[in-house]
Amino acid sequence: MKALIVEDKAYIRKGLLNLLQLIGTNVEVVGECESVKDAVIVANACKPELIFLDINLLDGTAFDFLKQTENLTFKIIFITAYEEFALQALKIGAVDYLLKPVDIDELQIAIQKVEELPIEEQKQQIKTVKEVWNNEGSKLVLSLHDNLQVVDLDELMFCESDKGYTTFYCSDDKKYLVSKTLKEFEERLSETNFVRPHQSFMVNLKFIDKYEKSGIIYLKNGQKIPVSSRKKEHFLNTFLNWNNK
Repeated sequence: MKALIVEDKAYIRKGLLNLLQLIGTNVEVVGECESVKDAVIVANACKPELIFLDINLLDGTAFDFLKQTENLTFKIIFITAYEEFALQALKIGAVDYLLKPVDIDELQIAIQKVEELPIEEQKQQIKTVKEVWNNEGSKLVLSLHDNLQVVDLDELMFCESDKGYTTFYCSDDKKYLVSKTLKEFEERLSETNFVRPHQSFMVNLKFIDKYEKSGIIYLKNGQKIPVSSRKKEHFLNTFLNWNNK
C-alpha cells in the first residue's frame, strides 16, 4: 500500500518512518511533505492509497489539502497533538487518528482498521469531521444508533433527559434520541443560547415565548417546560439578561 506522510515536523515524520519499518507492514512510504501546497503536488503525482495527515500544516490545515485533492482516492489516518477541538472533531467523526508522539501499538491498530474500512464509509466519516471543524460554534453532532446526525443549534428548541437518555427536539419537528445524559451536553450548550431550568431539560432561549411565574416556560410551539425551584433564580437571570441584550 503506497503511503504519503503529510506532517510539518521533521522528527515526527522520521519517527513514523522508523515505526513503520519496525512493525513490518505492507505500507510503502512514497513521499513526505510539510505543507498543503507540496502535499497536493505529491499526492497528484504519486496517487497514494494511504495518507498520514497532520491536522495543522505550515500553510493551512488537513481540510485545505482534502479540498484540493477531492478527485483522488485514498484512505487517511490523521495525526494530531492534544488539541482539544481537533481531537473532539476526530472522535465525533469516528475517524482513525494518531496522537503525537505516535505509539507503535496504536499505529498498528490504526493501519489494520483503515485497511478494513470501506473507502466510502471513511469519506462519510471525514465529511462529518470537516463539518464539525468548520462549524465549531453552531453545530452539534449526535452519535445515534446507526449514524452521526449534525444538528444546527439555531434549530434545536430543547433537550429532555430521561434515565440516561437525552432526546433533542428541533424546530422542524424532528427529534433524535441519544444514549447519553443531559449533563454530557450541558457545558457545550451553555456556551450558546441554552439554559437549564430543570434537571431534565435544557432550553434554547430564542424559542421561549413567555415565562409563567408559577414556574412554567412556554415555547413558541406551545411546548411547556417546568422550572425547578432550585434553578429558578439562575434561569430568570439568564432569561432576562438574554432578552435585554
